[in-house]
Amino acid sequence: MKKKSLPRLNQALLAATLCHYASAAYAADAELLDILLGNGAITQEQYDLLIARDSLSSDDLVVSRPVSASSNVEVVDLDQRIAAQVNEQIEADFPVLASQTGSGFRLATRDGNFETSLQWRAQTRFTTPYRSDPRQISQFNAENQNNFEARRLRMKIGGHGFKPWLEYYFEVDLQPSRDTDDSSANASARVIDWRMDIAKWDWGGIRVGQWKIDLNRERVDSSGRQQFVERSIANRVFTIDRQVGMQVRGHIFKETPADMRFYAGVFNGEGRGVNNTDNNMMYMGRLQWNFTGRDLAWRQTDVEYTDLPTGSFAIAGMTTTGSCTRWSSSGCGNLDGFENPANAASDQYDIDQMVQEFAFKYRGFSAQQEYHRKVINDNVNGGEHELTGGYVQAGYFFHNIFPSFPEELELAIRHAFVDEPNRVDLGLENERRETTLGANWFFNGHNNKLTLDVSRLTLDDSFLSQDETDNRLRFQWDVSF
Repeated sequence: MKKKSLPRLNQALLAATLCHYASAAYAADAELLDILLGNGAITQEQYDLLIARDSLSSDDLVVSRPVSASSNVEVVDLDQRIAAQVNEQIEADFPVLASQTGSGFRLATRDGNFETSLQWRAQTRFTTPYRSDPRQISQFNAENQNNFEARRLRMKIGGHGFKPWLEYYFEVDLQPSRDTDDSSANASARVIDWRMDIAKWDWGGIRVGQWKIDLNRERVDSSGRQQFVERSIANRVFTIDRQVGMQVRGHIFKETPADMRFYAGVFNGEGRGVNNTDNNMMYMGRLQWNFTGRDLAWRQTDVEYTDLPTGSFAIAGMTTTGSCTRWSSSGCGNLDGFENPANAASDQYDIDQMVQEFAFKYRGFSAQQEYHRKVINDNVNGGEHELTGGYVQAGYFFHNIFPSFPEELELAIRHAFVDEPNRVDLGLENERRETTLGANWFFNGHNNKLTLDVSRLTLDDSFLSQDETDNRLRFQWDVSF
């Protein structure tokens, strides 16, 4: 009867591995052969033959045994065991581990001192009849706009180096959208986040770089971790967005009734990627009380289904002097009625701002709320201007009550308001309101979801003594790889 050898691929793999260890097949070589023998991957006869040789070939790995109907299973099993042993040995000797996680594709050294995660993200959106929040009567009365938009296309790179507590993060906005009258430079790729953290101790660490300053939850929550298609109407007015500087941060009294996080930092105050023009700086601080003794992550909805009640209460504030009256991912800008930074004096505006915040999650239910107050003093034209605003929102996975309700579907509601100057010279203001109903369908948590929301937007213009109300619909697919 003919003899049958193992498949050539496994023979070659095992031969290559054994030949690598064949510098006389003593010490480590014998150890590998001992493993194969102990696991039944080779016979005692093969072991004796291989251990006695100075060099090996693939022919040495051929199992010579009669093949019959009853022995076919044994041959296949032997084949699989040898392949498994070879793979296990290769993996044990390879210095880098590769995996896929919620943060993207991860490469890490076996000693844990170096790690890099790479993630790609796309956010595509359809809106009608407004692409953004209308803030003036003229915008309500403008021609309707139906628009498809690549709202965000991002590449994220993060991890640590040299030590697990020396962390880094970069985020690149690859293709920002632009209007027809904008320069093509407005759609150029840009680095929006870059930062490094010394995070050796929970009770205190240092962050340096450029990032969304930890003032309020709605802004710091990633746009890919939102409960609605976009942040509320309060965001544009009250965010201090990305700044360049440094911050001290820590987590103290962990898992006790006094569990707290604190943040204190100093920044240029000029927004993303801009050098300071004078010696004025932006100063901020935030104190967050995790009143259940459990820390609450910076992300909206409870798609993770939090088993225990988890909540936080926070207060934060900021003060600065400069030419900016608002900030965004594009950098320094101005609120309606205030001077454009390009034309304003470098110390024209003194700005003091505070926010009170609440957030809570439990078994598919989530809620959060913010109240903002912002005071702008004009050092050139005189006058003090106060702006107030905020929002409250909640969402729930009704599958927890009604099993027939889709498990992947979350329903949510938000109400937001902003009272802001209109004609600063006359002391008049606009009152804006937003009520939004939203639905999320989570294919794979926040990493792959569809969001639909419908908003009722209202504006009361005290200068024109006119009210406007209209509806807006938005639909979005957000996916991260």
